[in-house]
Amino acid sequence: MRGRLKPVAVWLSVATFAAALAGLAQAAPPITITSKTPADGPIKYTVKVASKTYGDVQDTRTIRSGQTDDYTWKNTPSGSAVTALEQCPNYGSMSLDANGTVQRQMRIRLAPTVAADGTATVQMSVQASTPRGKSSVKVHGKVLQCPSVATLSQVVRFTMPTNGSAKTVSLSDGTQVTVSAQR
Repeated sequence: MRGRLKPVAVWLSVATFAAALAGLAQAAPPITITSKTPADGPIKYTVKVASKTYGDVQDTRTIRSGQTDDYTWKNTPSGSAVTALEQCPNYGSMSLDANGTVQRQMRIRLAPTVAADGTATVQMSVQASTPRGKSSVKVHGKVLQCPSVATLSQVVRFTMPTNGSAKTVSLSDGTQVTVSAQR
């Protein structure tokens, strides 16, 4: 036959169990917040271009991690205007103003991905073109004066902080592209 526990023993057992649970609850590590802005939140990216060939331009856009945005600039190059005829090769790919004058064009596509620590891994695609005078081209037996166009096509990958610091990248033609990111 089993004996019954005394009320004092039951009370001590319950108190010991409760104290053990309270000790475990206090041993849990504290929760710390490392950043007030989530990594996928909107970030302002400023792209600044310094180029002897394509001109100096700048623009700021807000992009989320995993999205892309195109920065496109068109302007008239210094010097005399170069016009293009519809019969010229690559006419459809030339950047023209309303008068048919060939323009300088630069398009930069940014594709940032931001890690939990706030570091952005950026893929930057650069496409640019500018007229370089005219040359004689034979089209269907006719000799035409068509624009000579210098082009640049390059993809660059880099990492950068998103705390306002700037990252400068040199392109193959000497163009300097500076990107800054600010939460």
